[in-house]
Amino acid sequence: MWYRFASLAAMSRRVVRQSKFRHVFGQALKADQCYEDIRVSKVTWDSTFCAVNPKFVAIIVESGGGGAFLVLPLGKTGRVDKNHPLVCGHTAPVLDIDWCPHNDNVIASGSEDCTVMVWQIPDYVPVRSITEPIVILEGHSKRVGIVLWHPTARNVLLSAGSDNAIIIWNVGTGEALITLPDLHSDLIYNVCWNRNGSLFCTTCKDKKVRVIDPREQRITTEKDKAHEGARPMRAVFTSDGKIFTTGFSKMSERQLALWDPKNFDEPIALQEMDTSNGVLLPFYDADSSVVYLCGKGDSSIRYFEITDEPPYVHYLSTFSSKEPQKGMGFMVKRGLDVSRCEIARFYKLHERKCEPITMTVPRKSDLFQDDLYPDTAGPEAALDAEEWISGKNADPTIISLREGYIPPKNRELKFAKKNILDNKPPLGPRRSYSTFAGLQRNMVIVQSQERRITDLENKLSKFTNGSA
Repeated sequence: MWYRFASLAAMSRRVVRQSKFRHVFGQALKADQCYEDIRVSKVTWDSTFCAVNPKFVAIIVESGGGGAFLVLPLGKTGRVDKNHPLVCGHTAPVLDIDWCPHNDNVIASGSEDCTVMVWQIPDYVPVRSITEPIVILEGHSKRVGIVLWHPTARNVLLSAGSDNAIIIWNVGTGEALITLPDLHSDLIYNVCWNRNGSLFCTTCKDKKVRVIDPREQRITTEKDKAHEGARPMRAVFTSDGKIFTTGFSKMSERQLALWDPKNFDEPIALQEMDTSNGVLLPFYDADSSVVYLCGKGDSSIRYFEITDEPPYVHYLSTFSSKEPQKGMGFMVKRGLDVSRCEIARFYKLHERKCEPITMTVPRKSDLFQDDLYPDTAGPEAALDAEEWISGKNADPTIISLREGYIPPKNRELKFAKKNILDNKPPLGPRRSYSTFAGLQRNMVIVQSQERRITDLENKLSKFTNGSA
């Protein structure tokens, strides 16, 4: 038996169920805590265009003569200088970016130039744009619209292209581990790993949801016409192995559904939302089983709790704002402020800025809230790439957020083979001169530039005040 709901309004009129997330409220941060004057990419692709981790926010931006994205330290809010260094090595627009879950300084990008590039981002703000990736992965014959890191295996990266192929890479060696060229008959809309990375699900232009075992290189199960509309679908695995999807009906109404892949005949729950055209991007929090729906072009974020009690997908609330969103970044749990009972944080892309939005559970006590923060996935990989490809599975390595997560300073990384990513980014700017004389020459140059900048700022101030 599956459950269908008439509308969100009808749900809200029912008897309110008990949930610790019922009073979650969203709040946009003030202007001085936003990232201003950013030329967000206008490329036509249903990507999030934004990726965040506890150190950085990365945003795909407009760039002449190639593809680029902007990387900012989280604390560097305010106006972004128009000459701020970019990450720009692609020869065509960047379509997707994804931070490595096991190294906060590593990010992957996919582009219309048919390549995947992996970059190391230094902790300091570089003086010049970063143009040299640590590794270039070439294997697709058409544009690469999806890049996605494995949740538990170190250096394992998935890419999907408009050639309908999926390739799984060992980034540490630059090798393709698995190539799946024939499992999809049309454009792949999205890919999502399950919790331990043994399977992934995909949505496709042929209206099918597939569950794939990559190491056996086969489809384990699939659902035809999970949503009957022609517009793109999205699918994510839940923590208990179910699949949550968004899509469109024949009448172009936006829908959400919950499925058991062991029995794909009928959905566990199906709900019609509205008739907007924007694709609903689901962001799922495995710790709370709350899913947030952000529609491209919408000005709201709707959130639902998924449980094992009918009707299974429970509407919680909606955060509304005035401006439509062009994209959205979703912070990992270890990057949240547990002292303020923050359970989610989004980075909403506008036409010219990025606006953080916090989701908070109101609590009177200042003590750590155990029920809101179970142990969560940490940055330590549970497996090496070689172990994963050999058939081993492992759940994410978990950490406690009780004292506020503090990452280890010197993690030792072990690899069966030489690892490209062992060349970690420096903690500070690299020095071109090792001798004292060289350092003196650099100091003179820096002081000269500082004086020049000060003079220009003074002239600008006089001009602005009308005294020039």
